[in-house]
Amino acid sequence: MQDLNRALTDINLIREQLARDTEFRGYGPAALAATGILALIVAGTQALWLKDPAAHVTLYVWLWVAAAAVSLVVIASETVQRSRRAHGDLAVPMLQSAVEQFLPSILAGGLLTLALMRVAPANVWMLPALWQIVFSLGVFASCRFLPRPMYMVGIWYLACGIGCLALVPIEQRLSPWVMGIPFGLGQLMVARLLSRNRMEIDDDEQF
Repeated sequence: MQDLNRALTDINLIREQLARDTEFRGYGPAALAATGILALIVAGTQALWLKDPAAHVTLYVWLWVAAAAVSLVVIASETVQRSRRAHGDLAVPMLQSAVEQFLPSILAGGLLTLALMRVAPANVWMLPALWQIVFSLGVFASCRFLPRPMYMVGIWYLACGIGCLALVPIEQRLSPWVMGIPFGLGQLMVARLLSRNRMEIDDDEQF
């Protein structure tokens, strides 16, 4: 019985190691492109209906938090389905590994938002830049099991966040396009990189 338990433990360890060393193919270009388009739509909506976000900070935060929540649901739904098709029996450990890499940045972004809203509401103008910087850390953490060019996406989000803090005047940091352009173009960039990587894999498998 002990030998059986040991063998099962060893098999689980091997599966977990394979999951950590295998390129993750669960993220779908279509879902990620959709979230990029959603970011641009939300930015346009804010531009039309929330012309003075500094006077309605709570509404501004909820608008973008809702957009993030919808994006998360869209990506998660497709990721689960694609993982089952692409990884078979390894789908569950692969998904767990993906969540472990990105979840800290999501939690950090949420906690930063709560902290600023409750303790320092006058500094909410920092949120767009902080969201982009924290998101970049999640991308960098995930890069080890994603196509190598994905580092460019992490650099994009980090540069946008730093640029927002360093270059954008405070009165314009809640502008819809300070969020819409980085996340819209960033997610479309991810979709393009994943799509191109998928085509390269398909071409290699044909030979």
